[in-house]
Amino acid sequence: MPHTNLLSYVNTKQGSDSCRRFSGGNALPLTQLPFGMASFVPQTQGANAPYFYHPRHRSLEGVRLTHQASPWLTDYGSILLSPQVGENPHDNPERFWTSYRPEEAVLAPDYIRLRFLRYRTDMEVTPTERGGVFRLQYEEGAQAWLSLLPTRGCYEYRIDSSADVVYAQTDGHGGDKAENFTAHFALRFPAGAINREKTHAAHNTEGLHIALNAHSLSFRISTSYISAEQALRNLEQDTLAAADFPAARAAAAAAWQERLSKLEPPSHAEEDMRTFYSCLYRVHLYPHKAYEIDADGSPIHYSPNTGKVFPGPRYTGTGFWDTARTQFMLLMDIAPQDAAAMVEGFIGEYTEGGWLPRWLNIGECGCMPSTHVDAVIAEAVVRGLLSGSLAETALEGMLHHANHDSPDSRFGREGAESYVKYGYVPYDLHPRLHTVNRTLDDAYGDWCIAQVAHALGKAEVEAEYRRRAGNYRNLFDPESGFMRGKDSQGHFRPHFNPIDWGGDYCEGSAWQNSDYVPHDPQGLADLHGGTAAYLQRLDKLFATPPAYNVGSYGAEIHEMSEMAAVDFGQCAISNQPSFHIPFLYAALGAPEKTRYWVERLLTAFSAADNGFPGDEDNGSMAAWYIFAALGKYPLCPGSGAYVSF
Repeated sequence: MPHTNLLSYVNTKQGSDSCRRFSGGNALPLTQLPFGMASFVPQTQGANAPYFYHPRHRSLEGVRLTHQASPWLTDYGSILLSPQVGENPHDNPERFWTSYRPEEAVLAPDYIRLRFLRYRTDMEVTPTERGGVFRLQYEEGAQAWLSLLPTRGCYEYRIDSSADVVYAQTDGHGGDKAENFTAHFALRFPAGAINREKTHAAHNTEGLHIALNAHSLSFRISTSYISAEQALRNLEQDTLAAADFPAARAAAAAAWQERLSKLEPPSHAEEDMRTFYSCLYRVHLYPHKAYEIDADGSPIHYSPNTGKVFPGPRYTGTGFWDTARTQFMLLMDIAPQDAAAMVEGFIGEYTEGGWLPRWLNIGECGCMPSTHVDAVIAEAVVRGLLSGSLAETALEGMLHHANHDSPDSRFGREGAESYVKYGYVPYDLHPRLHTVNRTLDDAYGDWCIAQVAHALGKAEVEAEYRRRAGNYRNLFDPESGFMRGKDSQGHFRPHFNPIDWGGDYCEGSAWQNSDYVPHDPQGLADLHGGTAAYLQRLDKLFATPPAYNVGSYGAEIHEMSEMAAVDFGQCAISNQPSFHIPFLYAALGAPEKTRYWVERLLTAFSAADNGFPGDEDNGSMAAWYIFAALGKYPLCPGSGAYVSF
């Protein structure tokens, strides 16, 4: 379909109809370039904190420049741009919000158009590499304003006295490590567009009300994590790529068309194409570029680990527990050059800060178990995207977190030294860790280390870590048939119930978390008595009703609700621990059962605003859909292989 406008099939709102208690994706309708440094989204109710947009709201507060990768981690380096009219612009969104008609809004990968009904003003946005271009049309007569307003952190502003450039900055970010973090913004207006006498600071917030001399104008905005001067340089570089609004939009549309044309859906039915291309759009949103180009044309980046500037690429906004399973594997298929640059950036986290990443927001926030970046590195090595001294450095970083605890729990494998000592992570020594997940993930990570060591010709390291990759066996309970937590004396945790969530299990129970041995499915089957017995065990998993106890969580969490909303037994396709389960059939010689269950599981996906069965998580669930629709799956990232069905 080379001449088809593939953007027309994308619903950027896919997955945005969500709330804290039930996720249809927990996604935002982002307008940005593929892997772009800045994203734009309507803010419909900022008081909802990370849930500041909802597709069914009929209120509108402005357009947010956002970097939010997940509502569970909140936004950083963000700012709200709001048009107002009249002599006295308001500071508080509760005073200046307006009605809008969401059914008339245009939200596309390359373009936003919104009508602010109260102010009879149209706002259009198109993205650039590190910012965007805005076009405003106010009704003639009343004073036109553009308000720059806070979303998180402390804000400062200044206006260049010799040019129509407004600078802003904020230090707002979450609980990640981000030394001396500041996000800088530069906004360039047409000559004479700013009324300097009327422009003033907002009274009750750290905002700025820019009085405009024109009722129809375009302006540019850019971002930097380095300096205000670099933000202006980024703006000028984007301007060279597209001089005006139509040119910028055409460039953005062309960039998306090129990305979306990389794959063709197996079905050309309208709804199937909408779901497929909406998912493919989401695969290309994260991780965000977090590097910039200096005056000499070289990539540089702010390092959250040190607060200093280093050469080379950097990417952020990804959690490897989620994205290593699917999204990075797909990117290595369809965007290998981007994937190689991303991996180089991830290795930079180790050289600059001492630890490979786990979950990068702007900096490391340490969410989720273990170090699935191991799988991304191993796959890059196997595919030839990573080699030489950079691969040697990556292996050094992998060995470091595989054997040493970090004094900061956000970094490395928590419980690593206990894992090395006991061959598993004991629950009595690490009561707050999900020790079954930690152990299984660590064993898989050890296998990934062996893969990299093999490629680098390090036979002794390879042998040691292939041995350690069998540590998953240490938690298998032959009596119950589940992986169970053990204490430091080798005793299983008492009072076991396979539908209890939490405790030794992350975002699930023993049902969802006992089969994650992607590097050795046959070995897992042998623990159950052989292939035939294990296939029957998988049948039982799908046949067991989706019952759950809240367990150590103490209350229902949204993942429980989402598993119960559809009946695929104990296969909770709403969350990553179950992603691989239906493909175990094919890996063990029963592809017809994989086909049966995948066809059923695909019915939980659509292009609708609630089109995902759970949190989409930075392209991971979207990539799962694409692989499933195409009839193959990366059961074991790091192997370079797929299972087909």
